[in-house]
Amino acid sequence: MLSTINKYLSLIKFSHTIFGLPFAIIGFCLAIHSGKAVFSWQKLALVLACMVFARSAAMAFNRYIDRKFDGKNPRTVIREIPAGKISPNAALLFVIVCCIGFIVSAFLINRLCFYLSPVALLVILGYSYTKRFTPLCHLILGVGLGLAPIGSYIALTEEFAWLPVLVGVVVFFWVSGFDIIFALQDDAFDKSENLKSIPVFLGRKNALRLSEFFHLMAGSLVIAIFFYGHFNWLYLIGMLAFISMLIYQHIIVKPNDLSKVNLAFGTTNGIASVVFCVFVCCDIFLLT
Repeated sequence: MLSTINKYLSLIKFSHTIFGLPFAIIGFCLAIHSGKAVFSWQKLALVLACMVFARSAAMAFNRYIDRKFDGKNPRTVIREIPAGKISPNAALLFVIVCCIGFIVSAFLINRLCFYLSPVALLVILGYSYTKRFTPLCHLILGVGLGLAPIGSYIALTEEFAWLPVLVGVVVFFWVSGFDIIFALQDDAFDKSENLKSIPVFLGRKNALRLSEFFHLMAGSLVIAIFFYGHFNWLYLIGMLAFISMLIYQHIIVKPNDLSKVNLAFGTTNGIASVVFCVFVCCDIFLLT
């Protein structure tokens, strides 16, 4: 049983939940601070459930849809489906279960979240197809994760607001930028299989330049949010840590040296999201 659980956790790269989950928590905290909602352990649990179900469905679907490509790519041939550890049908069933779990969790939160849940699923599942026809696939992933702070805010307030939307735009640029860096590893393979990506379309050097621009936009918006949201010095610490991690990943990844892509993609961005979340939430509840 434990072995099976570990296989599915590996299939969906559960540790990468750390990218979007902290921003969902930020949206949750902003909702409470707005005065339009009160803290609820039940709502928090349901928001976290939505995040886990949605991301698990998206990742498992991506592995299911891309199983033939993964079986040809030397970097991905060891993944669970091409390696025979999880059957395609079992992976698809897992996707369906996670989608149902997401929709049910959204229904238990409120009607607006329930009505919007199919739209969210369309974005996060549709991403898996986009690399077949557009190099802008990285931006679709950014949109998917950018919904996290907006969705968690709506979960409590049942309305939109500019501050969580701005946080969502930060996530959009941040994720789009680091997904371009991650895609550098597969540019030769993607080109051979006629798959689309920014590195294939622009080349490594220009792809990195675009990633830098996206991260410049993310950093600029994080600064703008400091003033727009009337935050204090704890936010500043989180902001500086976040921007530092953005800069660091572009220092260690070069067009002719991709040896540290995993460090830039996984570790650096994981630290950035968690540290930023901790300081923003502390600022909200302790100083603002």
